[in-house]
Amino acid sequence: MANKIKDTDYLAISARIKAMETGLLSRERMEQILDAKNSEEAVKILQECGYPELDARDPEAMDAALSAAREATLADLTGGAPDPRYIDIFKLKYDYHNVKSILKAQAMNVSPDRMLMDMGRVPAAVLKDAILGGKLDELPENLANAAAEAKDTLDAARDPQLSDIVLDRWCYQEMIQAAEDTGSAFLAGYVQAQIDASNLRSLVRTIRMGKSVEFLKAVLMEGGDVETSAMISVGAAGGTGLTELYAPTRFQSAAEAGAEALRGGSLTEFEKRCDDAVGDYLAGAQFVPFGEAPLLGYLAARETEYTNIRILLMGRGAGLPADVIRSRLRAGYV
Repeated sequence: MANKIKDTDYLAISARIKAMETGLLSRERMEQILDAKNSEEAVKILQECGYPELDARDPEAMDAALSAAREATLADLTGGAPDPRYIDIFKLKYDYHNVKSILKAQAMNVSPDRMLMDMGRVPAAVLKDAILGGKLDELPENLANAAAEAKDTLDAARDPQLSDIVLDRWCYQEMIQAAEDTGSAFLAGYVQAQIDASNLRSLVRTIRMGKSVEFLKAVLMEGGDVETSAMISVGAAGGTGLTELYAPTRFQSAAEAGAEALRGGSLTEFEKRCDDAVGDYLAGAQFVPFGEAPLLGYLAARETEYTNIRILLMGRGAGLPADVIRSRLRAGYV
């Protein structure tokens, strides 16, 4: 951009976000949903928070409604954001998800439509047409290069996991580049936290599945706070030193749950703590008066909120005890 964007350019949207934060699903509201006598009462509480009627008996319709709510939030804030790249960072992962789905479906000679999520920078139909029609030059350059490399990998190895690794690497590279291009220290920290969470998950899963150190080297991403060489050493040792490695970081609790998972404990609890560690970083945005941090923090909080709504409604629909549902909820922003 020709003129450097300053923190003060975010005064108006930051003030608006502070007001919008009051509408986030608080822990108290989630407890009310857990205590609701029936599904109708639970849905009514969500409607009071501005959500449409959601029915866990129809997961596809529920996901579509939540996706529509997400799109409405992004569209609402796009006009007031001085730099649209802070909005795009929340769309980017869906572009890469869609590329994964399209390539896998193409390899299996089936339609990818049911797997596509129309929430990225590129409309899902446009992305599908570009990949299947060999028109990658119509896509953003990085996404086109990522799709081409992933397709070559899938064609050569016939292993979807390897092509997914290629796409994940490109996705995080785009995030890192966005942080560098915007000059946002807060965004850089957010991306770093996401990479650390992804790498910790990969480390624990690789050890748990008995995969080789070479496989671990392939799945780990550069750009996190924890050095990949240190993670490889832990992987080679079968998990020994995992909690010590992460003890000085915000992922200490997640690593402890990961060590427990390696002993046969719950992966669900481990995944939750990884998400909560990233949320812990984002919570700092609440104390920033203006700038891009409140915008990023709020949008990430909404993403967590959509996840929690699914956990609440699907858990209630499955008849799970309140304590079990509560244990799976991600830490909220408010």
